[in-house]
Amino acid sequence: MIRTVKGDRAARLAFIDELKARVGQADRAIEDAVAEIVKTVKEGGDQAVQAYSQRFDGWAPPALELSRPEMEAIVKACKPEFVEALQRAAENIRLFHQRQKQQSRIDPMGGVITGQRVRGLHRVGVYVPGGTAGYPSSVLMNVIPAQVAEVGEIVMATPPGRTGRPDPYIICAALVAGVDRVFLMGGAQAVAALAYGTESVPKVDKIVGPGNIFVATAKKQLYGVVDIDMIAGPSEILILADSSANPQFLAADLMSQAEHDAMASAILITPDEALAAATVEALYRQVQSLSRREIIEKSLDDYGAVILTENMDEAVEFANLLAPEHLEVCCDSPFEYLGRLDNAGSLFLGHYSPEPLGDYYGGPNHVLPTGGTARFFSPLSVDDFIKKSGFIYYPKDALLQAADDIILLAETEELTAHANSVRIRKQLEGQGGA
Repeated sequence: MIRTVKGDRAARLAFIDELKARVGQADRAIEDAVAEIVKTVKEGGDQAVQAYSQRFDGWAPPALELSRPEMEAIVKACKPEFVEALQRAAENIRLFHQRQKQQSRIDPMGGVITGQRVRGLHRVGVYVPGGTAGYPSSVLMNVIPAQVAEVGEIVMATPPGRTGRPDPYIICAALVAGVDRVFLMGGAQAVAALAYGTESVPKVDKIVGPGNIFVATAKKQLYGVVDIDMIAGPSEILILADSSANPQFLAADLMSQAEHDAMASAILITPDEALAAATVEALYRQVQSLSRREIIEKSLDDYGAVILTENMDEAVEFANLLAPEHLEVCCDSPFEYLGRLDNAGSLFLGHYSPEPLGDYYGGPNHVLPTGGTARFFSPLSVDDFIKKSGFIYYPKDALLQAADDIILLAETEELTAHANSVRIRKQLEGQGGA
């Protein structure tokens, strides 16, 4: 069910290349189909969205927008204990993201004033899949940072489903998180409607949230019309473990990611051969009782591995090369490694910080870079929902003092009109004013 990889650095590098090869571009047929959907929605508005909903979801609601009373009625199907757990999770997520918030600033330097204005985007669209891929936790993770950033309006799109009713747990999460408006639409047509606006759907400045290959392709094609969060690939977990780790925990954590998708990758790296063998044994035993066994076994067969290294230093090197989405450090002294692990979407330190803690409850965002992009991308944060403007105020004396430097720099770049903009002020002041 899962391979064991031994060997030198070259063998480990070959395995990384094999993993990254699984994340390819959408094929031409998908690209063309999405382009047609986007064009049709741009031109046809609500009618086009509803036609695609009927075609792909099996239902076209009479109105795209879900009213607040309708939302509240749907949420009554949720168990009270679920709502309470969601509220506690939301509180943790909000507290974490509030510490990310930036402030506008003014920096006076003598008579010169420079600064930066920080404000939330005007309107953001959050895409939330439905059906078997419906995750209320993703609603919290996408909406709460936008709220903390003081986004003017948060609009959510989620498919209506074949019953014409959305997932009640998703709607519950929308109410807990504070979504302003909800629209029953899914797929590439929903992304296009949010990007361009329709008669009912307002045009947004940014679209965030997970989705299938059609949603991801639409986001990629519409980047530039709107901003997007990222193009996410299959889920990943890498576990760094020393001899203090519990193989039962390790097996459970590997499968917690493998169950997402047959293309997910779950990897254990350790210098302890006995721990590796015990973890493989625990995997075979635990998977028997899990509901998504078929997906887990396919994922572990194709993209899972137990990698044996000479020591923990080699394990750390591999982790930084792989740059995983989730990185568990199941070691006796996890903080010893924190400053050395540079490339990971999110780190989970110690034996009692499993990855699902981050998915649902801990506070840090679970929208993370995949496919090795943690080398240069960061998790979704409040920063993704703000925009900044610099500002400058120079009084006359300060500009005149800097004029010769500015003119020299502009003329070196052969931008004579730039130089003239400053020179004319200097000349007229030298003549006693205009």
